[in-house]
Amino acid sequence: MTQGSCLCGAVRFEVDGPFTAMLTCHCSMCRKEHGSLFATFVSAPGAGFRWLSGQDKIETYASSDHGARSFCNVCGSTLPMVTPDNSLAIVPAGLLEGDPGIRLQGHMFVGSKAPWYQITDGAPQYDAYPPEFNGPPGIDRPMPAHRDGVTQGSCLCGDVAFEFSGAPGRVMNCHCSRCRHSRAAAHATNIFVKPDQFRLLRGEDKIRRYKVPDAQRFSVCFCTHCGGKVPLTYPELEIVLIPAGALDESPGMEPMAHIFVGSKAPWFEITDTVPQFEEYPPRT
Repeated sequence: MTQGSCLCGAVRFEVDGPFTAMLTCHCSMCRKEHGSLFATFVSAPGAGFRWLSGQDKIETYASSDHGARSFCNVCGSTLPMVTPDNSLAIVPAGLLEGDPGIRLQGHMFVGSKAPWYQITDGAPQYDAYPPEFNGPPGIDRPMPAHRDGVTQGSCLCGDVAFEFSGAPGRVMNCHCSRCRHSRAAAHATNIFVKPDQFRLLRGEDKIRRYKVPDAQRFSVCFCTHCGGKVPLTYPELEIVLIPAGALDESPGMEPMAHIFVGSKAPWFEITDTVPQFEEYPPRT
């Protein structure tokens, strides 16, 4: 029996396995919804899935004609999905507590992956669904026209859009448990810019901010319509934190470090050469 929850803990669930698959998805919809460069899911028989609490906090967004995505309306965490015939539960692995006892079996929709992210493990790669899934084709998202010196982004539904100018100050992969639960992914890739570089283009009225009560600052912002993760500003630090998955184009900088790897998910293996730190990197 494996349990999991959203970031705020209002929505909890359990899955009576065994898990049958673990796959990472690189499609633009998953990137936008999770705010991460990829999302990893485990699947199990639907009959073994149970909501334990918080069903009244679940919002659903119809992301396409053949799919819907759910999220917690308190903290924005992406939530599990159960197929209409109850045959399969599809669970974002970042929400799980403990080790699910399964490891990555492949990457799907790599034909849509963020062009500035490199897959460095040896798992099989598929341009769309793996052949045995026989799933529908991907959906091409309209892309904003490129403008020199500007990086653009939006939430999944497009109600919230933003841009920043120039180069980021830093880009970090964070493996702490709060980032995993907030993004419902293996880790968060966060981009930091100065407030004078950042511009919110639309959707201020659609943004909800959730702060973890016992944290000094840790917060997440999400679109209340689709659950997509969007930037948040820390005025006292003079920074804007941008979820990398929300971007429509490369920020011009790759991650500088993996931080809080001492807290990383047991099912995720770091296979790139980016420097790793147990917690924060040392000040220089």
